[in-house]
Amino acid sequence: MGGHSHWAGIKHQKALNDAKKGKVYTKLIKEITIAARMGGGDVDTNPRLRKAVSDAKEVNMPLDNVKKAIMRGTGQLPGVVYEEISYEGYGPAGIAVMIESTTDNKNRTFNELRVILEKHGGNMGTTGCVSWIFEKKGYITVPKSSISEEELFNIAIEASADDIKNNPDEDFYEVFTSPDNFETVKSKLLEKKIDISSSEITMIPKNYITVTDEDKAEKIVGMMNELEAHDDVKSVYSNFDIPANILDKLMKE
Repeated sequence: MGGHSHWAGIKHQKALNDAKKGKVYTKLIKEITIAARMGGGDVDTNPRLRKAVSDAKEVNMPLDNVKKAIMRGTGQLPGVVYEEISYEGYGPAGIAVMIESTTDNKNRTFNELRVILEKHGGNMGTTGCVSWIFEKKGYITVPKSSISEEELFNIAIEASADDIKNNPDEDFYEVFTSPDNFETVKSKLLEKKIDISSSEITMIPKNYITVTDEDKAEKIVGMMNELEAHDDVKSVYSNFDIPANILDKLMKE
């Protein structure tokens, strides 16, 4: 899954670049608000809120924005009521697409996302049509320059990680955990002063579709970029595997 892990690295860098432009703040505010509404405003007892606040700090979101989002979630401040909805469908080359959204108008969001899929040669599907392909996992990337594979393996596995992968085409290791053990493994890596490039709870495909046709790959990249840029989209998951050399070429165009 070289192309897929390569996309994960590109996606993380894009998020950091978008944060510099303020684009990512809207999505983080929605996530903080929902997390506080569902689990309360205390980061010590609300893991989802703790992760959202941590993500906000990573992109230097002003503390005042974070506090107000939490207070809207707990009802201390008035605000828009957001709803979480997942959509499933297909993209170019028959790839599976799962979209997690946060919206105050689900009809608008559905129609806008449907148009994006269809514009790039995909289509919206029914609930359950592709969700069986994905498994929820904790996902952490660690720069290879910061630690040896053996040392990382020993520390991560001892902390209850599920697996470590070393793709020779990438400059980072991939650490996979169960959702329940994600915070434990991440905390142990930080405690050992191991650099972390990115960390998230994500959906990992059980199987992949390799896409070597550049025209189809270009449609997939265009679709993913447009979906991820949508204000109501929290996360997009797919099972495409585009070779790294093709991905790099497309991202430079």
